[in-house]
Order: sequence, then structure tokens, then C-alpha cells
Amino acid sequence: MIQRVNYAQRSPEPIEAFIHGPGADELVPSRYALRVGQLDVLVISDGVLPLPTGTLATNAAPSVLAAWLEDTFLPPDLFDWPLNVLVVRSGDQTILVDAGLGGQFPGFPRAGQFPLRLQAAGIDLASVTDVVLTHMHMDHIGGLLVEEVKRRLRPDLRIHVAAAEVAFWATPDFSHTDMPTPVPDVLRSTARQFLNEYRGQLRTFDTEHEVAPGVVARRTGGHTPGHSVVCLESAGERLTFLGDAIFPVGFEHPDWHNGFEHDPEESVRVRVRLLREAAATGELLVATHLPFPSIGRVAVDGEAFRWVAGYWDY
Repeated sequence: MIQRVNYAQRSPEPIEAFIHGPGADELVPSRYALRVGQLDVLVISDGVLPLPTGTLATNAAPSVLAAWLEDTFLPPDLFDWPLNVLVVRSGDQTILVDAGLGGQFPGFPRAGQFPLRLQAAGIDLASVTDVVLTHMHMDHIGGLLVEEVKRRLRPDLRIHVAAAEVAFWATPDFSHTDMPTPVPDVLRSTARQFLNEYRGQLRTFDTEHEVAPGVVARRTGGHTPGHSVVCLESAGERLTFLGDAIFPVGFEHPDWHNGFEHDPEESVRVRVRLLREAAATGELLVATHLPFPSIGRVAVDGEAFRWVAGYWDY
């Protein structure tokens, strides 16, 4: 049985911080807590990132993509990509999975919300012992570059990332991507700044690494060479954070390429494998760019898949 967890009650902060803290007057929900076995899990919305809809399917005919967008009641030109991050408590470790966009990108005022929303949930950044990065795109590492965030992080913070990801960003290859023109340069500069700031705190792994009891990072590749997923397992229950292995179109059309994928063909193979595994196990899934809180399951539907959104537990 998966149960809601009131994080404010499990924190040194008073419950008033949960009810009346910063962000309490927001018109949209921004955090959702559950329990996976003995692991406390919190999904936090970092906001939304408006991007061209064409980046959702660079190898699909425009008319076919337009029909999919119409069928799913999405606008034809610009799509608000959700940004979700995860907080996991395992024993005495508090683990942040990805860190959102951050505040150094003035063109995206509705993103970069996770520090405020973490505070509103009664979780102090100083309590975070570990960070796991699914990959080093700016909307996953930018939050760690915000000055007020850096000041509050503990000096012994451990940042776990695949070694292949760190190596890739030394000389990144964008030849197979199809991104909006300014994006590659911003991705390069953000990754460079991140490595300059945090290289001494990186804990790299090759294929798989146990971050804490029940919390395992596994490299999948595809989206980026070191792209990883984070698998939670406790007391017979499972949840996997898929990072950017899946986008909203990827269930019905797993073969569609996303413009931000550095190896589109490998991304398709990774996506299909992960979705088939999740369908077989019945485990919960969360992903960065699925609508908040992005908690659900996947079922096989012929040659494609069907997303089954989880019911909110009140």
C-alpha cells in the first residue's frame, strides 16, 4: 500500500511551514508525497519550460504531429514542458534527484521553482546529503548554480552522475540533435559552469550505483551518453524516475525522436526497453517532462504503450 507522507511532520520545521510557508498561495499544486515501502518520496514541480512543439517529434511528418497535438488538446506551436524533480529519504540520507532549471535563464520565468517549493514543503536544502543527476542538461543541473542554493548546500554534499556523462560534456556532440538555435551554446556553458563549481564533489559510476539503501542509479545512455534512471525499491514496492527517457508522445509513438536526444536511435531502444520492463513489473513511474506529478504506470498496447495515470491519494 502506497501512503501519503506529510513531510512537514517528518522535518524539524513546524507544520505551519507546510501550510502557510512560501508558495502556499500558489494556484497550482507543486509537490506530491508518497511512500514506496520504507522510502519517503516527494515529487516537486520546478515549473514549466515553453518550447516549440516540433522538438517532440523531429522524425514525424508535421501533419502527423499536428494531429497528435490536436487529439491531446495541446497547442500547435509552443508546448509547456513540465519540469519535475524528486526528493527521496532513505535512512539518514536525503537525496535530491535532479535540480531543475535554476534562475539564471531570464527567458523562462515560470521555471526554476524547486528551491522555493522545497522550502514550502519544510525541507531545508542543508539537509540534502546526496544529489543524483540523470544527465547534465541545463534543466537538470541549473538549480545547483543558483547562488542562494549554493550557499545553503552542505560542504560534504555528494553528487552522483555517470562517468560517461561527465566525459561527454568535456567536448559535447550536438550533431544528431535538433534543438532551437540558442540552446546548444547555453547547454555547453551551463555544463562547463557546473563542472567548475562541483567537480570536487562528483561521485561518478560506470553502469550502476547504490546511492542509499533502496536507491539505485542506472546508466541507460540514449538521451545523452551518461543518461541514467533512478530506481527505488523497498518492501516489494518499486518506483523508477525515468528522467528524459520518456516524453508525453513516447507512449503512443516510442519511435519518435526528441530534438534534445543526442543519440535518437539509441534513445528509442532505451525507451522501449524501459517501458516494457515497467509494464512487466507494474511499478510506478515518474519522469521529468510528464505532467505533474507524473506518477503512473505503463501498459503494453500492441506495438506501443499506454500511460495509466495514478490516482491522487488524499
